[in-house]
Amino acid sequence: MAIGLVLRALRRRIGNDPAPKSQIFSLASVSRSVSTLILAEHEGGAVKAQSISAVEAAKSLGDDNSISLLLAGSGPSLSKAAAHAAACHPSVSQVLVADSDKFAYPLAESWAKLVHLVQQKATYSHVIATSSSFGKNILPRAAALLDVSPITDVIEISNSHLFVRPIYAGNALCTVKYTGAGPCMLTIRSTSFPVSPLLSDSKFDEAPVSQVDISTFGEDSVGKSRFIKVTSQDTERPDLANARVVVTGGRGLKNAENFKMIEKLAEKLSAAVGATRAAVDAGFVPNDLQVGQTGKIVAPELYIAFGVSGAIQHLAGMKDSKVIVAVNKDADAPIFQVADYGLVGDLFEVIPELLDKLPEKK
Repeated sequence: MAIGLVLRALRRRIGNDPAPKSQIFSLASVSRSVSTLILAEHEGGAVKAQSISAVEAAKSLGDDNSISLLLAGSGPSLSKAAAHAAACHPSVSQVLVADSDKFAYPLAESWAKLVHLVQQKATYSHVIATSSSFGKNILPRAAALLDVSPITDVIEISNSHLFVRPIYAGNALCTVKYTGAGPCMLTIRSTSFPVSPLLSDSKFDEAPVSQVDISTFGEDSVGKSRFIKVTSQDTERPDLANARVVVTGGRGLKNAENFKMIEKLAEKLSAAVGATRAAVDAGFVPNDLQVGQTGKIVAPELYIAFGVSGAIQHLAGMKDSKVIVAVNKDADAPIFQVADYGLVGDLFEVIPELLDKLPEKK
């Protein structure tokens, strides 16, 4: 019977439910002139979904907002990403491209100086990046060069200078009014500014693409950091930060071999795999799968947690999920306080039964 409840939750969320509409904010007051520069992250010739969410966030700053996307890199991949950026959202007014080997990898020093250069020429009222490792790495350094204080982890924009962000591991919300000199620099949680799925099927007039003059960039612009290597997992699973379904394992799985059960279940559900900090620290999975305050912030349609106790720092990264299913043998585990569906049971019995009853992936 308990397994039946979990299966019903799965069918409810991975069926053909209509996707949620994009979030729209009403603005009571808007500054006289709003223009926004978005630091866009791209990979494989396409702008990442988190950066398109930043465009949704920028829309909330004002109806007359002029939005520019800034891309940097080199080679054919950058050209493809620029073409994608020009047609990725109807609100994009302009795409700025910095093409140089100095930006072949997104190092904070070179990117921060690029932002400083672009801001000096265009004087944007706002600069936005996502609360990803990309944005968190670049924006604070760029803010220091521009001598302004950034506002981080914004989850709601009330008007052009009034923002809401979580504090105390997400247990409280703080409203922040920016009163400093321009530009107002923000990192936003992309999960709080969802993009309508209809945009991917729509065609828009392409925004103009312009090259950034980087002739003044010298060797000292690169800084002391050097790119060494990038490692990635060869998998067909969806990206953790944007997945519709996430299956997470905790310390209760005991070892890396047992964690493979989570991966098999995720494969059947076409879901992303997540992990708690305890599981990551124990070496069960790589660091990039960590969900929580010090990991990735996710808000999928369905979040399934196996052997997760529900520590505050983990809840801060997933409690905005639409439906949460928790399986834990400890009936007093804090995870059950936020779960929509809970099953007190042995995950080593529950997961094999789910694998047996769920249909094979087509």
